Formats: sequence, C-alpha cells, structure tokens
Amino acid sequence: MDLVRDLLRGVVPVHVLHHAAEDGGVYGAWMADELAHHGYRISPGTLYPLLQRLEDAGLLTSAEQTVEGRVRRIYTATVAGIDELGNLRRVIAELSGELLEGTASAGNPR
Repeated sequence: MDLVRDLLRGVVPVHVLHHAAEDGGVYGAWMADELAHHGYRISPGTLYPLLQRLEDAGLLTSAEQTVEGRVRRIYTATVAGIDELGNLRRVIAELSGELLEGTASAGNPR
C-alpha cells in the first residue's frame, strides 16, 4: 500500500482547480508539466479525462485559443469551481493543522 501515492492521486483535481482559478487558465500540457514538477506522474490519458470531468461538473469551463499558431484548449475555473476551491482549502487547512499539531505532541496519547 502506497499512501503517499494515494494522497497525491487524490489531490490532483484540487491542484488543477487551484491553477485554473489562480493562474487565469491552464492548458493540458502546461498542467502536466506543473504536476510533474510536484512529483505527480500523470499521463495525458488520465489528465484530459480529469479536465473533462471537472468541466462536466461545472467547476471548469474551456475555450480554444490560438497561441503561437497552435490551438490550445484553455481551462478556467467557474464561479462554482472557485467556491469549491474555497471549501477544499478549508478542509485541507483543518486536516493539515490537525496532522501538524500531532507532530508537536507526538507521544501524547489522547
């Protein structure tokens, strides 16, 4: 069982949503590079269906743009996506706070 891998797999959609909201939009190849920079190994066959699921859920919207003669599909967060990202940040902050607090009080059973 690889818990780190499982955790990373679970936060990939959150990471995608974060960049789609904060960076004014992302495209697949850039997102794959960004995820690889953080240690996520994700294939296009996994990433593009994820982007489509986030769009189908109303969290992302996409449009084609021509950049340097190439057509790219740019994904941006919707209002619902930004709201959901806020919810996710609160949950992650609560969990990480509890986990990090646990390291400070290691050895103290509850």
